[in-house]
Amino acid sequence: MDAAVIVVGAGPAGMMLAGELRLAGVDVVVLEKLAHRTGESRGLGFTARTLESFDQRGILDAFGEIETGTAGHFGGLPVDFGVLGGDCRAAKSVPQSATEARLEEWATGLGADVRRGHEVLSVHDDGTRVEVAVRGPQGKHVLRAPWLVGCDGGRSTVRKAAGFDFPGTAATTEMFLADIKGVDLTPRMIGETLPGGMVMVGPLPGGTTRIVVCERGTPPRRREAPPAFEEVAAAWQRLTGEDISHAEPVWVSSFGDAARQVTEYRRGRVLLAGDAAHIHLPAGGQGMNTGIQDAVNLGWKLGAVAGGRAAPDLLDTYHGERHPVGRRLLMNTRAQGLLFLSGAEVQPLRDLFTELIRYDEVARHLAAMVSGLEIRYDVGRGAHPLLGRRMPRIELVGGDRKTTSTELLRPARGLLLDLADNPRLRQRAAAWSDRVDIVTAEPHGLPPHGLPPHAASPYGPSAAGPDTAAGGYAGSAALHGTTAVLVRPDGYVAWASPGSHHDLPMALQRWFGRP
Repeated sequence: MDAAVIVVGAGPAGMMLAGELRLAGVDVVVLEKLAHRTGESRGLGFTARTLESFDQRGILDAFGEIETGTAGHFGGLPVDFGVLGGDCRAAKSVPQSATEARLEEWATGLGADVRRGHEVLSVHDDGTRVEVAVRGPQGKHVLRAPWLVGCDGGRSTVRKAAGFDFPGTAATTEMFLADIKGVDLTPRMIGETLPGGMVMVGPLPGGTTRIVVCERGTPPRRREAPPAFEEVAAAWQRLTGEDISHAEPVWVSSFGDAARQVTEYRRGRVLLAGDAAHIHLPAGGQGMNTGIQDAVNLGWKLGAVAGGRAAPDLLDTYHGERHPVGRRLLMNTRAQGLLFLSGAEVQPLRDLFTELIRYDEVARHLAAMVSGLEIRYDVGRGAHPLLGRRMPRIELVGGDRKTTSTELLRPARGLLLDLADNPRLRQRAAAWSDRVDIVTAEPHGLPPHGLPPHAASPYGPSAAGPDTAAGGYAGSAALHGTTAVLVRPDGYVAWASPGSHHDLPMALQRWFGRP
């Protein structure tokens, strides 16, 4: 075997997955068709949940100073994400190229083998291993591994070669995106709906301006090369009346509104993540972030299976957890497309949404959906409000040491927080100590076990309940009355006491295998 896992695609999802696999102690080869990164950035910034995930792995410092904010939108209608409470802020104006570079530095620093200029030609899964035919700088050759993951984008070769079904709707229109210099345009950060379509304008570092041009009625085209800037400038002038033909184009691209999702995220020994598994209108900057979260969910599971610490059926939870997220992504981006791109006939709907967004509960619901903070995985029955949700950043004190729940997740291992100094609890978990860190600590600033777990909802005072709430934003209040919490390597709570119907050994075995 050439590696335990072969990952195809060195974009954000592929590099995040490679880093996660290396943290799990698994050898990984990343194959990338392009000889060099393009430096182009379709995506800008990242969501609050992705920011948290980067922080959990200690990656954030590599980005330097990051501008964050709570201003957002849904379908071009302003939404204040600050309604989520706490420090749920998104990173602004970080080019996707910078995100890719930082993730590649992180993954290769952990030992990932990234091979650029290597194009996948075919894939064969014989049930015991996967053979990948590759054309590289030295010619054609075959690589073999027990597992293969396609992170190779919307036109995924792996998806096609492995026979995944990819149903959905075809593109109905073509839109333009361009980074340009030498123009002074009025910012339209969340877009402006015009009689003929919609435009967006946002400033980028270095005197560059990003524009998006959506001219209603433009038919989709399958292009072999980027559109000429003259096309973009002409469409811009038709919509806005402004002449930008004198601008210097840095790069130009086109995209559509196709919405498709594979019916299964795993077929045998082949799995998909990111745009290889789902494509959609890039509304709200969710695409790259969803792909990164696919990788964070899959990485520790595939690492445990490939490393012999868990049975292959653990990988079934990848589809079970992420396919519904992808389906919801397609739903909300299609809804945003209707608000963004439709004509005057949809104005009553825009007006109604604008009115509804003034209600905090509606704004919270939409903000949590777009930011990735609404997710609740099925980890088993129980009443604790954090079950299946991401663990908020909690300050902890153990002995004379102060730390946070975020810092304790840096090794990408399971985490059992003993919040009541319970020797019996630690004894019951000791058999899993080779894959789960057992930490005795107390939440900083909380009275010892002061409130029952239902007394203070971590989702805010107007949340509809733990099944529909946005996420845990109240810091240590989320742990009122809690004596122990089991957190998965991806930062989601798998078990809590009191509040889980499963006992601790059952939860440990379900998520971390037999001791």
